[in-house]
Amino acid sequence: MFKLQRRSPGEALFDYVNVILMLAVCAITIYPIWYVLINSLNEGQDAMRGGIYWLPRKWSLSNYEAVFANSGIMTAMWITVAKTIVGTVLHVFFTAMVAYAFSRRELIGRQIYMTIGTITLFFSGGLIPYYLLIRDMHLLDTFWVYVIPALFSFFDLIIFLAFFRDLPAGLEEAAKIDGADDFKIFYRVIIPISMPVVATIALFHGVYQWNDYFSGVIFINKNTELQPIQTYLYRIVAQASSNQIAAQASGGITKTVTSQSIKLATMVVTTLPIVFVYPFLQKYFVKGFMIGSIKG
Repeated sequence: MFKLQRRSPGEALFDYVNVILMLAVCAITIYPIWYVLINSLNEGQDAMRGGIYWLPRKWSLSNYEAVFANSGIMTAMWITVAKTIVGTVLHVFFTAMVAYAFSRRELIGRQIYMTIGTITLFFSGGLIPYYLLIRDMHLLDTFWVYVIPALFSFFDLIIFLAFFRDLPAGLEEAAKIDGADDFKIFYRVIIPISMPVVATIALFHGVYQWNDYFSGVIFINKNTELQPIQTYLYRIVAQASSNQIAAQASGGITKTVTSQSIKLATMVVTTLPIVFVYPFLQKYFVKGFMIGSIKG
């Protein structure tokens, strides 16, 4: 039988202090989210009085009714969903395909490409040259400005590359014996067994696509119907135009909502989808972080 080792008073004190600090960090992290949620579920006019800290004082869904009644917000939401799905799928596939090519030692010029790619991790051309490039590619005020410039990431390539290098060489050899070419090996053999790293990169890039407001601010100027929800929310906050949204809501709703309450409800609506998706990818996310850390 194993005997339980008695802890010294110093170790016990450390554990108690550690637990208290962790609980404090969790409270500091979670409470702002909780504050936004409860105020978005409170009547807007009543919330202006303040004093709402733990639970709504007057429960109401009027703020969310105003959000979903506004066609501009819903259009922006659909653009965000579309660019997140399309952008993430294409980014993962394209980056994985390039990383698979880089994992082949017979690739001509491989070391030169790696050097060039590494430089891009530390230096960039700047915003103005980037804007001119997007303009010359005729991507301004188009949906594809969210997708094409983000097709490839050298940082994500490094993560893929670390995973592909650890795969047994016998997998490719067996597939070649069966008559498969490189492309068939990639999408029928490599991708199915690479789900941990695929899910990790998909989560990284999906969160980026969902939260990206800067592309809409810089590259979408004329066709405002293509702006994502984050850009829409940014312009509401920056230009204080939420009153226009409240004015567009139907009769009974405008009596209870305010510009501030609609901002809070919009924040909740834009945050919940990522919060719901994360638990389904968490197990892959943890495995993806362990890539390259354990050999054998």
